Amino acid sequence: MTPHDPYLWLESLDSPDAQAWVTAQNQETQRLLDADPRFAPLTAEILAHLQDTRQIPFFAEHDGWLYNFHQDEAHPRGLYRRTTLETYRAGGNDWQPVFDLDALAAAEDEDWFLDGMSHCTLSPSRAMLFLTRGGQDATVCREFDIEAGDFIDDGFNFPEGKSHIAWRDEHSALVCPGWQGAPLTRAGYPREVWRVARGEGGRHEWVKLFVAGKGAMMVAAWRYLDADGAPLDIIEASDSFYRKTYHLIGADDSTRALPLPERADIEGYLHGELLVKLADDWAWQGEQYRAGSLLAVALPALTPDPSPEGRGGAAVSLGRVQVLVAPHDKCSVESVETTRASVVVNLIDKVKSRLTAFDRVDGAWRERALPVPDSGVVEFADQPWDTDIICYSFSDFLTPTGLWRLNVATGEQEVLRAQPAAFDASAFVAEQHSARAADGTAIPYFVVRGRHTVMDGSTPTLMYGYGGFEVPMLPYYVENFGPHWLEKGGAFVLACIRGGGEFGPAWHQAAQGPRRAVSFGDFIAVAEDLVARGLTSPRRLGIEGGSNGGLLVGACMVRRPELFNAVVCEVPLLDMLRYTELLAGASWIDEYGDPADEAERAALAAYSPYHHVAAGAPYPLALFTTSAKDDRVHPGHARKMVARLQALGHDALLIETDAGGHTGNAQQAQTAEELARVLVYLYRQLMD
Repeated sequence: MTPHDPYLWLESLDSPDAQAWVTAQNQETQRLLDADPRFAPLTAEILAHLQDTRQIPFFAEHDGWLYNFHQDEAHPRGLYRRTTLETYRAGGNDWQPVFDLDALAAAEDEDWFLDGMSHCTLSPSRAMLFLTRGGQDATVCREFDIEAGDFIDDGFNFPEGKSHIAWRDEHSALVCPGWQGAPLTRAGYPREVWRVARGEGGRHEWVKLFVAGKGAMMVAAWRYLDADGAPLDIIEASDSFYRKTYHLIGADDSTRALPLPERADIEGYLHGELLVKLADDWAWQGEQYRAGSLLAVALPALTPDPSPEGRGGAAVSLGRVQVLVAPHDKCSVESVETTRASVVVNLIDKVKSRLTAFDRVDGAWRERALPVPDSGVVEFADQPWDTDIICYSFSDFLTPTGLWRLNVATGEQEVLRAQPAAFDASAFVAEQHSARAADGTAIPYFVVRGRHTVMDGSTPTLMYGYGGFEVPMLPYYVENFGPHWLEKGGAFVLACIRGGGEFGPAWHQAAQGPRRAVSFGDFIAVAEDLVARGLTSPRRLGIEGGSNGGLLVGACMVRRPELFNAVVCEVPLLDMLRYTELLAGASWIDEYGDPADEAERAALAAYSPYHHVAAGAPYPLALFTTSAKDDRVHPGHARKMVARLQALGHDALLIETDAGGHTGNAQQAQTAEELARVLVYLYRQLMD
């Protein structure tokens, strides 16, 4: 039975009453925070840092050009531009404009933001440009001629939707339509895959390749190019967030399912072999492969033998499966990239990064270590096609980000750019500790604090967490929190709780579905450990999280309100009995459970923050943030939570922006305002 919801009307995105309520909430929050004398200078400082020309301009390399998306005071929406590697190496700022987003937005009178630019690998002067209104997930796709500097009128142009569109070659694309009128899943994602071939006058040829069932979550399709340029077209049909089937597209447009386990991800393709990461154990051809493994699977090993001897439904192994990375309790595969000759794997080892390469030697894969820093976090930044080059970033809490260019074949590398230090790190230390969860599990967490912090419980401390979707929380340079939090006497904590991906599939699955509350317990255990160590106290302790992390901090607030004095709950899920009815919510049933199922509904009801707000609880003044353009997590979650808190006699703050979407895709001025507002709130709650 669904409980009565007096605030259902706040889910409406076009109701004048709901909008008037939001406007009043925004005004009250701004009256309190924006009027604080610290807000304006703080916003200006953060904006100046964002627009500092010494910031690393990350790039994607295509055909000898380095392409970068840049925002500054003159281009608040952004400028897509390019330069040469030689100029970049020399530290020059000589960029050639390619596409001016501000000019387009002004000419078309649209609130355009750039969601991405996809170059055709073998003809990179052709690109698909993805535009989003207000930063939402739905995009408009238009083909752009880089050399001409203009859109192609009769090119590949697709209407607004949550589509998946990928180049096949210069004259064709794989298109999964997500626009209005196309068959969509319950979650609002594509159900069909089409091959679209370029035609004269924009009259393109459409060939339907695949249709997913009505109960599916979404489909996607793309083309891999092997080292010799041989193509492999793949369809990913997701029945739910984690369960999917992969299909090969044949030269005759036929499709054939690959007999991979449902919980597995194809991470790449090289030398005729698929790189497959397992989330479940897999029994295949008489062998057992464990969850968490990264495998190199020769394509013939998955392809039924078409000869008469191989017919009858049985797959005949014509290749092999080799384990590249075996699962380990404290190590997991974070990401995979392929170069012209090698597979490069980014491993999380004890919550720090380590890169390793695999090369084909005498028909088998051989591992070798790569000479990269091993004390922080590595992220792949770029891999230019048909090269052995990997560009990666490296940083930790106190080390500014550096951009490295590594030749995987030779091991030679160079630092292309280094971000300027935002603060003097010598005054601080970063430590790794662990808390003990209720079931005895050690929960790692990081603390960044002053080198001479006195452990008397007086340190204002912000704790951040996520704990979902197998997403790991890893150290990162605290470029804004350094000068504006650490230098003011605060400490920062990053909790690596279950539900995340720090230690592979088992760490995630321990807090999945009906076990979701495990992540809340882990987060609370870290908070209690901070207090027990004397770093902070409930009066000085705040928590922050966004999206699934918003669910985390919302749940912890209603469970243990006396433990925290600040809660920053950003673009959150909070009504877990209706989340599947709101926007993309139905796509997350695998992660949380289905409220339409009686047993799973009971588990959701047991922790749904919106339904556990109580009149007499000592909740701190919490700050909830959302966006009217968030078409992934409905702003109704935050709206209704604030309304219920206020109706039961609690103070609560809401800021709902007009742009930014779920991921904060906004102009730099808005980004600076949002961060300054959070900091002022934290000052007031934890420092004043």
